[in-house]
Amino acid sequence: MLKRINIICGHYGTGKTNLALNLALNMQSRGERVTLVDLDIVNPYFRSADYTGLMESLGIKVISPSTAGTTIDAPGLTASILSVFDSDGSRVVIDVGGDDAGAFALGRFSNQVVASGDYQMLYVINKFRKFTSTPQEAVDLLREIESAASLRATGIVNNSHLAGLTSAKDILESGPYATKVAELTGLPLLITTAPLALEKELTGKIENLYPVQIIVKLPWN
Repeated sequence: MLKRINIICGHYGTGKTNLALNLALNMQSRGERVTLVDLDIVNPYFRSADYTGLMESLGIKVISPSTAGTTIDAPGLTASILSVFDSDGSRVVIDVGGDDAGAFALGRFSNQVVASGDYQMLYVINKFRKFTSTPQEAVDLLREIESAASLRATGIVNNSHLAGLTSAKDILESGPYATKVAELTGLPLLITTAPLALEKELTGKIENLYPVQIIVKLPWN
């Protein structure tokens, strides 16, 4: 499934950042050289940059806007982001800000992404998230993101969850929703995520199950 450049986009709160962190960790565990790019210049909360210490302690390079971790409303995109498009054999995970507002930052680099020739843009969906709870809402938002980013998504990730309340039943019931989103967009449903704690319960019941660590947590958890 993985390409050299892996772009993660979607609606606010769908779990994009947690997926991006898991992808980076899984690549690194296989001996890959990995760079994680936090391209969220809109939301100062729940960002990849918040986990820089953890990532770098494991040998994962992190690149983020110069104002990451602050509430300054004039974020900077550092020149170091351009370095990820050099073909040096390393893997890149780009965590894009939510909705079309966040995707505008990605649009600045759309030419470099296309020129890399080895990328994918994964659209993360969550049936239980407001404004994307129906397949058509999810499709409409994707079109806005694609327009802002000047890039087309290449695959769907079903990351339907209810945070700490997520059950195996919730994930199983999100299947028809995710399948319909894939059908309407004409994109493949690449994976369905589930917390590691539910892996045994769901193994054999979901195609392309992708267990994830819950790294990103609410402040009160």
